[in-house]
This record gives sequence, structure tokens and C-alpha cells, in this order.
Amino acid sequence: MGQVAEAYPWYRRARDQGSLQSDRQILRMAYIQETLGHYPAALYYLSVAQAGQPRYATWRKMVALAQEHRLTGYPDTWRQNLLITLQRYYYRLLQGLLILAIVGGTALLIRRRTADRAWWSAYAGYVLGIGLFLNLLAPARVGLVIRPRVPLMAGPGAGSTWLTTAAAGDRFEVLGRQDIWYRVQWQGRDAYLRRPDLLLVE
Repeated sequence: MGQVAEAYPWYRRARDQGSLQSDRQILRMAYIQETLGHYPAALYYLSVAQAGQPRYATWRKMVALAQEHRLTGYPDTWRQNLLITLQRYYYRLLQGLLILAIVGGTALLIRRRTADRAWWSAYAGYVLGIGLFLNLLAPARVGLVIRPRVPLMAGPGAGSTWLTTAAAGDRFEVLGRQDIWYRVQWQGRDAYLRRPDLLLVE
């Protein structure tokens, strides 16, 4: 009924209690945060919605917010559009590939006396292809900077070389974790952010 600020605590309480939330509810939370002027929180909820159900419209909204506030990590390229398409059908494709692997493996076991090595080699190659599909096309783990003026370091330590300063809302692909640091991808190289400064999209 137009009372966006009053509605947010109810949505947040449902999320904190682990209640099942729809993408529409998460998008409403993003809208509320944007209305209140909290664009990093709006980007976080948009990222959660995008991770759960990749959509071009959601990504375009994220790109628009990022461009408005001069943030990094939100590419607007044909590669990103292709990636969104792959992510939309990733789990369906994976499910289909695994079903075919089970059916093929079962058929080979039933006919193991008559199946020659070529069939077993083809099946091994197919299973290897599924493994590559899992590793190369799996959705990347990303995090959003939640504090202003966060230092991005070349190594996992306060004495490491300073690379740049990240703004609240900047988006990074998370490659790993080391002690109190996250290892992230920045301009084609590894960089490090303190864990309290980065909120993972989950």
C-alpha cells in the first residue's frame, strides 16, 4: 500500500528465519532499499534474485544502478548476456546430462559382455565432458563490497601492496578464502579483500 519502509522488516524477518522466499519477494526487498537510497543493499538483493533465477531484466537493473554510482564488476557485454543464457539453463542441462549418463552406464553394465572398448571409451569421454561442464560453466561465486573506501590488496596481509580502493556495491568474483581475507578476481589478476568488507551472494 505504498508503505515500503514499513514492509521491509517483515521481509527481512522472513529471510532471517529461513522461510522460503520467492524471487518476487527478494526483488521487492531490492526495490525498497533502492527507494530508501541504500543502493548497495539493493544491489545485494538483486544479486540474490539473479543467482536464484537469472534474468536479463534483473541484470540490466543491476548494470543501471552500477553505472549511476560508478561501480565496477557489472559488465554490459554480449559475453555477459551469453553467460546469463547458460546460467538460466545450467541446472536443466546438467540434470539431462546426468540422466543420460545413468541410462548409458546402466545399458553398458547390462550388455558388458557384448559391449566393446569403443563404447566404454565413448562413455568415459561423456562422463569427462560432464565434469568439464560442471567445472567450467558452474555459476561463479560473487561478493559485494559493503563498506565505503575498502582497500584492495595484492596479498593477504595489511602490509601487502595497495592496489586500489573499492566502493560500497562493487562486485567481485570470489576465488577462495585465506585466513581473514577473500581472494577475488580484479582486472585479470588476484587481489584480496578483508572478509568483513565483502558480503557473499548466497
